[in-house]
Amino acid sequence: MTFSIELILLGVSLLFLLSIVAGKAGDRFGVPALLLFLLMGMLIGSDGLGIQFENIAMANNIGMVALIIILFSGGMDTKIKEIKPVVAQGVVLSTFGVFLTALSTGFVVWWVFGWTLPSAGLGLVTAMLMASTMSSTDSASVFSILRSRGVNLKHNLRPMLELESGSNDPVAFVLTATLIDLINQELTMGFAAIIGIILLQLVIGAIAGYVMGRLTVVAINNLKVSNASFYPFLVLTFALLTFSATYFLKGNGYLAVYIAGLVVGNARFIHKRPIFNFFDGVTWISQLLMFLTLGLLVNPHELVPIIVPGLLISVALIMLTRPLSVFLCLLPFRHMPVRDKTFVSWVGLKGAVPIIFAIMTLAADVPNARLIFNTVFFITLVSLVVQGTSLTRVAKWLKLADKPVDKRTLEHFDVEFSDEMLSQTAELVVHAEALKNGKRLVDLSLPDTTLVVMVKRGERYFVPKGQTLLSEGDKLLILADTEAAIKETQRYLCPPKVKAGKA
Repeated sequence: MTFSIELILLGVSLLFLLSIVAGKAGDRFGVPALLLFLLMGMLIGSDGLGIQFENIAMANNIGMVALIIILFSGGMDTKIKEIKPVVAQGVVLSTFGVFLTALSTGFVVWWVFGWTLPSAGLGLVTAMLMASTMSSTDSASVFSILRSRGVNLKHNLRPMLELESGSNDPVAFVLTATLIDLINQELTMGFAAIIGIILLQLVIGAIAGYVMGRLTVVAINNLKVSNASFYPFLVLTFALLTFSATYFLKGNGYLAVYIAGLVVGNARFIHKRPIFNFFDGVTWISQLLMFLTLGLLVNPHELVPIIVPGLLISVALIMLTRPLSVFLCLLPFRHMPVRDKTFVSWVGLKGAVPIIFAIMTLAADVPNARLIFNTVFFITLVSLVVQGTSLTRVAKWLKLADKPVDKRTLEHFDVEFSDEMLSQTAELVVHAEALKNGKRLVDLSLPDTTLVVMVKRGERYFVPKGQTLLSEGDKLLILADTEAAIKETQRYLCPPKVKAGKA
């Protein structure tokens, strides 16, 4: 069956539109957008509207490119000053934590399938491979829920979870790739040699990522590109170059990409805000395309036979193996409260990455690859439903939900200031009471550290002077040194309700 380009464009545009609406609805009700996108892919797939998609190689490539972009963007969004106090905990969780989760879950998978579905003939090494694909966590889903529900975590938990989620995918990838080679008898070396190669890959990946990140910053600041809109594509090019170059250096490309993003995001360079905005959009599109592709690849009727083992493994992963690995890894950190460790244990949310790693088993034609893929997909759905919808409730139950961050945005002034300014901006409306001592700007009793940058009157914008006459209803763009100065100005000019934002 062939489709015209017009029909394909219509279908793709409708899918994107529905996905945007679904993502908005998911944020409102605390449901991960990933879950909705996966379900949408399943609905239009072979058991839904009948679209047949069995191109494993294409799905694997889409997942790889999307993961590169997601990891690079995640590194850019990670602030080094925030993760410094918890870097030790995050690194231990993203390395030893992944290994312990894979090991303990592997034994559970082997036992569960041997008991519930012995006909599958799932061996211990294959069970370890399945567990390895599920050993990392999904940062995008976790923090999209926390942000959408206005939850702020105490005790530096958010940066620690962010660091773990952003850096544990490379370790899970190495475990998965190594076990695939072992099962396919492409790996003939001993255990010590395998560990040495894994460590070498991680070291090469870390060094390559740092070097490429620095080169990216140098290129942005020194290449005089005639069109400023090319700079985001320049950074995207370096992200893809980082992954591919590290691959040929026999290093871990995913770790390199994350570290390169970390270096770039914490450096100073021109056009920083447009580049960040570009990657926000590209990351969202990458996630959407990846999730829809993964949903299309699933045949829902094939999930029925693995419901019982899938549920048992899900319960064990959520309630046993993830908490076990977290508590063992954080045992040296005695200052960390038990409730903090309990919450970290609960935030073992699975996402697209385990499914992408499961696709690797399909692409490598590993025995029982389809069983691995279907089981991982089912467990990911369970994780999103159970953990994804309860994160905020668990945080509040453990008394780890701090006061929401008052993140206010400008509505009438389409301007942006550099984050490095560490200044506050606000959009305030002039009320009649504020003009009782005079209508000139100079007559207003504003704090010394406050500056009126721009005025909007009706549809007209202008930069005011001290003698500028103000009118009731004028909207003022305020720049101040501190939040206290903004609040003092707000009390003087208008009632408590205000639209504002941090520069």
